Amino acid sequence: MQTSVSVRDLSLNFGSVKVLENLSLDVGQGEFLVLLGPSGCGKSTLLNCLAGLLDISAGQIFISGKNVTWEEPKDRGIGMVFQSYALYPQMTVERNLSFGLRVARMPAAEIAQRVQRASDILQIGPLLDRKPGQLSGGQRQRVAIGRALVRDVDVFLFDEPLSNLDAKLRAELRVEIKRLHQRLKNTMIYVTHDQIEAMTLADRIAIMRDGIIQQMDDPHTIYNKPVNLFVAGFIGSPPMNFLKGKLEAGSVKIDGTSVSLKGYDFTKSMEGADIVVGVRPEHIAIGEDSRKMPVTMEGDIEIVEPMGSDTIAWTKIGAQPLTFRAAAEIHLVPGQKVAFGFDPARVSVFDAASGVRV
Repeated sequence: MQTSVSVRDLSLNFGSVKVLENLSLDVGQGEFLVLLGPSGCGKSTLLNCLAGLLDISAGQIFISGKNVTWEEPKDRGIGMVFQSYALYPQMTVERNLSFGLRVARMPAAEIAQRVQRASDILQIGPLLDRKPGQLSGGQRQRVAIGRALVRDVDVFLFDEPLSNLDAKLRAELRVEIKRLHQRLKNTMIYVTHDQIEAMTLADRIAIMRDGIIQQMDDPHTIYNKPVNLFVAGFIGSPPMNFLKGKLEAGSVKIDGTSVSLKGYDFTKSMEGADIVVGVRPEHIAIGEDSRKMPVTMEGDIEIVEPMGSDTIAWTKIGAQPLTFRAAAEIHLVPGQKVAFGFDPARVSVFDAASGVRV
């Protein structure tokens, strides 16, 4: 795959504080990459470096094969969509869309053609004569996307564009952005702290922590084979269960309970070591279904959380809490004894000392 955006050994310091350090990544032509992580992990900072809004301390940035490390934002061939919309309140939608093109002294016919194309793609044609104050949040965000779209660039940068919207509108616009990428096939780099946005939109996800990319892979791999405890705990809702114990003869001792790990593919010998077994709630079967699993046990339900489409319940293995997801039609109540089980081939095992997957 041809590379669209390439970052080489990028570092950014704010005084004595290191925000990004020796960060490198390659984004393929037409790829949708999501930068995911908690607040303060450096994802928006990295995006602003790519956009030219921040001067980096060291390293190089290439866009479409051109070294743009010290180029002005307008000369980088990117379009950027901000969280805050950043629309001019005194201008109509049409004027907001065309403003950058008019400043660049583009011919009027070309401007009209680009504005018409963007408004058709985003279905904002009827809004062109309105001002931002007359629009809903979702309509404003469409206009903000349209303003980037009219630039007709190869790379689009999105900085948490849906975080100001309510849940229903976020879901609708998420689909629109996915559809937009499939139609345009441009390179898109998207910053979010919302794992659902990341999993549903991305071709690949780069999970960041403290300015470092912890894992960069497709959503399926990140979900099923997280490289460390941080990634495993960050992806998934409810989060992955972490059970601490010691590996002895192919089984993990968890508070006196021996749980077989036969079927798990260890990358190295961990016999006698302290480990953490990660089990996703949706990979735990209960009731009759649990009897089909290689590992089965019983526990008392402590808390039940009906979610509508399914039910989240809490039990324990020894003194350690365990969450599982059950079908909504299964009636569960606190105090009820339930059989549950899982397949060791689907769990993740981490070295307790380093937190790295083994």
